Amino acid sequence: MKILFVSALLALLGAAAPDENPAPPRVTSYKTVGQTSLAAHIFSPANRRSPAPAILLFHGGGWQVGEPQWTYGAAKLLRADGLVAISIEYRLSRGTVTPGDAVADACDAFAWVRRNAAELGVDPTRIGGYGVSAGGHLVAAAGLGACGDVRGPDVMLLWSPALDLERDGWFGKLMQGRDVAAISPLRLAVAGGPPTVIIQGERDTLTPLSGANAFCARLTAKGGTCQLKTYPGLGHLLTRNLANQESDFDIDPNADKDGDATIAAFLRAQGYIAK
Repeated sequence: MKILFVSALLALLGAAAPDENPAPPRVTSYKTVGQTSLAAHIFSPANRRSPAPAILLFHGGGWQVGEPQWTYGAAKLLRADGLVAISIEYRLSRGTVTPGDAVADACDAFAWVRRNAAELGVDPTRIGGYGVSAGGHLVAAAGLGACGDVRGPDVMLLWSPALDLERDGWFGKLMQGRDVAAISPLRLAVAGGPPTVIIQGERDTLTPLSGANAFCARLTAKGGTCQLKTYPGLGHLLTRNLANQESDFDIDPNADKDGDATIAAFLRAQGYIAK
């Protein structure tokens, strides 16, 4: 699944955020690997419940490109609803770095937020994950046991997520011979997982609907909650351009807005947003 995202188009995910708080995020390091410092971009609501639920956001980009700023739109939406939203930087697949390293970064990000919950004004029992495409893979893997003893997200908000990776040749190449099954959400879902909502284009050719259907079926078979919202006629990231779903996006604005509303309603039902 080789994807070349355009940051301006990814920013449309939640770009129309009715956020009355103009304050920029506070940026701090949550992890250092060698000479590389990884940043957490923290959006704190002005009038939050204390402690407040938190959502960690992971951008897409085919595991090879992207930056935390790509999830700023969604982070502002979440902040406007009273949550602490934290856009996470993770290592990209370049040189010897693989998606497995990105999963490790996601696990460490959740651990860091829980360790620093008091300072961040976060309820450590209500920390969710929001992931777009490849970022959805990181959230799902972290939520389904790939973090080992480290607790992952308590709820998962997945937008066009990469879930069925054992048959994905591009992902296998990025893994450079390392174990794909150990971090494939569809494989991990057989043991169940946290409450999940998925936003999915019916005609997505990069992260297909079949993977989302199978993933939800496995979670619900274990008594879990998995709400799958499918958008007919739309592709990856809810694009209307089905001919090129990798780099030339035409995101349906009505579907995009409905996806945001679906996630907000899910969070409200889970007790993350005040009713």
